[in-house]
Amino acid sequence: MPENLTPPDNASYLTAKGFCLTSAVWMMVATLIGLVAAIELVAPDLTANIAWLLFSRLRPIHVNLVLFGFVTPGLLASAFYFVPRLLRTGLYSEKLGILTVVLWNIALVALMISLAAGFTQGREYAEMIWPIDVAIVFVFGLVFFNFAMTVKHRKEKILYVSVWYVLAAIILTACTYSMGNVVWQPDSGALSGIPDAILLWFYGHNVFGLLLTPLSAATAYYIIPQVCRTPLYSHTLSILGFWALIVIYTHIGTHHLLQVPVPTWLKVVAIVDSIAMVIPVMAFLINIWYTARGKLGLIHEDIGGKFVFTGTIMYFIVSIRGSMMSLPDVQRVTHFSHWVVGHAHVGVLGFAGMIALGGLYFTIPRITGKPLFSRFLADFQFWMILIGLAGFTIVLTISGLIQGNAWLNGETIYRVLPQIHIYNIVRASLGLLIFLAAVAGFYNIVRSLFLNRGENP
Repeated sequence: MPENLTPPDNASYLTAKGFCLTSAVWMMVATLIGLVAAIELVAPDLTANIAWLLFSRLRPIHVNLVLFGFVTPGLLASAFYFVPRLLRTGLYSEKLGILTVVLWNIALVALMISLAAGFTQGREYAEMIWPIDVAIVFVFGLVFFNFAMTVKHRKEKILYVSVWYVLAAIILTACTYSMGNVVWQPDSGALSGIPDAILLWFYGHNVFGLLLTPLSAATAYYIIPQVCRTPLYSHTLSILGFWALIVIYTHIGTHHLLQVPVPTWLKVVAIVDSIAMVIPVMAFLINIWYTARGKLGLIHEDIGGKFVFTGTIMYFIVSIRGSMMSLPDVQRVTHFSHWVVGHAHVGVLGFAGMIALGGLYFTIPRITGKPLFSRFLADFQFWMILIGLAGFTIVLTISGLIQGNAWLNGETIYRVLPQIHIYNIVRASLGLLIFLAAVAGFYNIVRSLFLNRGENP
């Protein structure tokens, strides 16, 4: 029997719709900037040395727009749909939610303009200048307040694990973002020496582990049981995975600093916990995959479920790679190479990005009361991203191993460039697929939200 998509209780879901549109717009912008940056690696003089189009400026814009413009709003869009439903109450304040959407987008525009103009703190994942840092923390605070008050006024006594993950992601990120961006020092946004590197990578890794990962897990824990029409395999496993993630993930950022004079005990903790990440990762994956056991046909039928389930597979891949890369003998070859870039793409686009898109395509019909404008375009986006991502992983891994082995043998950087030139060409070509996927997704989402004449089944 077809599912009735009419939104219940006259809910408007304006905040969810706002974050859906935000994610679609900024995915298109972020992937375009990434494509231009990839082309510049092949043809450095393409942009004629225009300052705001230099690779050194495009790269941080691309990274931050993917993190905070595409993936995070996409996951928040789903959260603003399923958190009230799990709590059997309306969102505490749609007006406050709309305000957060507006402020979020203002911060993103300011981020893009300031970084393009060369205003940067020059620290990875923490490039934004102090006023933007404060704005981002403030918006996270508003989002948390809205969710927390919704929890306070809930009709459902039991908090499903997705609510745990969403609340933890928002409040922990507000804290770690403040620490990593050293907001108490507006002039520099940094400490001095090694302590700054330690603090930066405490934040730099946790922006993935304590923001994207919990929000992605929350989305998967809601959508997969819904799509499979079966209860979650184990609530005990979900709670184990939650606390293991919080306890273990927070300590692994220092594995980015194995080659520098960081205290040895801190390196050991980072390496051990990087390997121990198998606990929260497998707790989550076993739970999701056992829930989906025998239900793959239902997942394939639902485009949102297909995106989300694929994201869980990417989570397995990126976690295995991450644990391997924390080992000193492996990192001597992979560190600073394209291998790391490939790893980041699998994690952010393959895991969190796929689940964010799955959340959007699952949520949109339920907040509009109409089916998606085009299942074909959604499938097109799925395959373009999957092909592009698989290509990224293969090409960047090969290129990274060429770089790493050459550097390990004492070769200078510029002498390796001819050997990896062909891989940069393939990388840019694959980036075009990702950008086309983003354009198709933007058109599909805008039509589904605002210009969809589809009938409620």
